[in-house]
Parts: sequence; C-alpha cells; structure tokens
Amino acid sequence: MSLYDDAVRVLKDYAAQPPLRDAYLRHLEEHSDGVWKACEAGHITASALVVDPHRERVLLTLHRKLRMWLQMGGHCEPGDTSLAEAALREAHEESGISGLTLLPDGPVLLDRHRIPAPCQWHFDVQYAALAPADAVQAISDESLDLRWFGYDEVAEVADDSVVRLLAATRARL
Repeated sequence: MSLYDDAVRVLKDYAAQPPLRDAYLRHLEEHSDGVWKACEAGHITASALVVDPHRERVLLTLHRKLRMWLQMGGHCEPGDTSLAEAALREAHEESGISGLTLLPDGPVLLDRHRIPAPCQWHFDVQYAALAPADAVQAISDESLDLRWFGYDEVAEVADDSVVRLLAATRARL
C-alpha cells in the first residue's frame, strides 16, 4: 500500500471532525501528490504528541524556524509507508527518544493550518505517542529546545492547536 492509499484509508476510518476530515479527503482526491511537500496547494503532514510513561507530562520542542513550542512532526518522506510510521519517525528524529509507541486507534486529532508561500496548507494528522520508562530526549537540529511540560503548563507556553491536541490525547489515555 502506498502512503497516499494509507492516508486515504486512515482518514476514511477517522470518525471525528467530519467536516475537516472531508476537507482532507477532498484535497487528496484533487491532488494525487497531496501527501508530499512539493504539492503547493497543501500537503499532509504527520505529528505526534509525546507523553511521558507516567502520563503526567508531554514533551514539546521549541521549533527553530517558528520559535513556538510544538509537538514533534513534519513532512512525509519517500520512505514512509504510512502516516503512523511518518509520525513515529518524526517524533523519534525530533525527540531523540527510541521506543516510542503510538496510542491505539489511529490519529487523535486533525489540524489544518496555513503556511507561507509557495505552499498554502498543512493538513496535519496528529497522533499521540507514549515514551518508554527509560526515555532520554536529545535536541535535534530542528529545535532550539526540548522540554517536558506538565499538562497544566502547556496552555502557558503553546498555542491553541497544541492545547487541543493535548485535550484529545488525554481523552484517549
């Protein structure tokens, strides 16, 4: 199965956020390259909110370009065969943590946001991942900082999209 086919399957199986989910599916119907960064009309991205093993904190990265505290995530790459794989790869690359496991039952949230030209939109498919008990994080080249935040601290440092992702993740835990 191709990444494109997996994205369509994942989105069709995702029961929440029907209007937004349908917008993602329409985008993919209209753009056969809609999972790739080169698609200037917008493209699918995959991210994961990393939760500590005690389920009390989340790991956020201070994004180098955006200067914002965000979950780990980014563009799909040619070697990715599924959105889940892309989200796990990105989470591992940006956190340095090996052994992350996604929460079951697929994505926890969708978040579409505008991005600077030449592209128009990121259609982010958001997962949540549990860190193993022996997790040791390491700052990547894409980050200025990497830090664990208690659930009640997230709204003080992150934007509404991360706060919504945390709420959806906590409902799934």
